[in-house]
Amino acid sequence: MKRRQLLKTGALLTAPALLTGCQGDLVAPFTKWTEAQKAVLELRFREPRPQGTSWALTQILQHLAQSIEYSMSGFPEPKSRFFQVTAGNTAFAFFDARGKMSHSLEDPIPGAPALDANHSVKGSIQRLLDAMNAFAAFKGELKPHFAYGPLTREQYERAHLMHLANHWQQLKG
Repeated sequence: MKRRQLLKTGALLTAPALLTGCQGDLVAPFTKWTEAQKAVLELRFREPRPQGTSWALTQILQHLAQSIEYSMSGFPEPKSRFFQVTAGNTAFAFFDARGKMSHSLEDPIPGAPALDANHSVKGSIQRLLDAMNAFAAFKGELKPHFAYGPLTREQYERAHLMHLANHWQQLKG
């Protein structure tokens, strides 16, 4: 029995590294959906310069919108089911347990359209708000996450909040 627990713990601690480029220990500022929506709305009045990334603000916002949209419509290139139920599921459990996500902040969603650096910031803010509002109102069956696999509504909301928070670290200053 102790051996099984040791294996589970080891997998839990190493799984995030299997998801390419995990970095740092970042504090998540969003605990509620409405907090995240308010933060996105506030971008209409200030345009922070992203730090530590080659992505423009508009690309970060498009990426966040894509993630939320795909949770409802389906991700274009999911990882294998085996990956989802092993490393992916373990990584989500790790992030969920510590209440924050850390991932490579310049990795696009596999198979997603390219992020347009020349798209308007206002348009990208609106797209993210529209995606957030659609998710809040969504009553259908959520699609499996490309890496984590099937998630409950509550787990998906938490994943989105942690994802938003992780990228929000780039917008400080």
